[in-house]
Amino acid sequence: MSPRKSAGQELSRDMVLNEARNLFAALGYSNVSMRQLAKSLDCSHGAIYYHFKNKAEIFYSLVKMDFSVLNSSIDDIILSENDPSVKMEKILLCFLEFGLTQQNHYSIMFLSKEKEIQQLLQFDSNKTYEKLIQSLTDLTDNKLNPASIWSIFLSLHGFITFYINSDLSFQDVKGLAYFHVKNITQNII
Repeated sequence: MSPRKSAGQELSRDMVLNEARNLFAALGYSNVSMRQLAKSLDCSHGAIYYHFKNKAEIFYSLVKMDFSVLNSSIDDIILSENDPSVKMEKILLCFLEFGLTQQNHYSIMFLSKEKEIQQLLQFDSNKTYEKLIQSLTDLTDNKLNPASIWSIFLSLHGFITFYINSDLSFQDVKGLAYFHVKNITQNII
């Protein structure tokens, strides 16, 4: 038996995840209930439970996918580029582009202040940060210490949070993003 949406349209796991992402980003995790999600999807809350056991599982599924996408993008750059300085610039630009093109994803991953979900985020955010640390350390032949890498992350994060709620897209600020990355990397490699 499959879960049903109104008019016989099947409710898919992806439909639940997409709508949940929108609601979590707009209202915050603690302000979204399973019934509210069901209402937004025009289905019964039981249909959502067919795919997920609770709201935390939905949230964790979103976060896990988002971090996986970001990590895969970084891995692709690491594998495809040879020049260390170009590789570093591309990794940092990739992070900026992800944050500004996937704003709901980024908000959920890095901007949530809710204690209940920060625990769910910790493992995957640490994994991504460790990937960034390892990449930058390798690319600079260990010239960067953890505090320097944290400062780079904060600089990228600040750029994203400055533009994330504006009407500007990544394409609108791409030149500034590139300039920002150049300023970060100019004295590193």
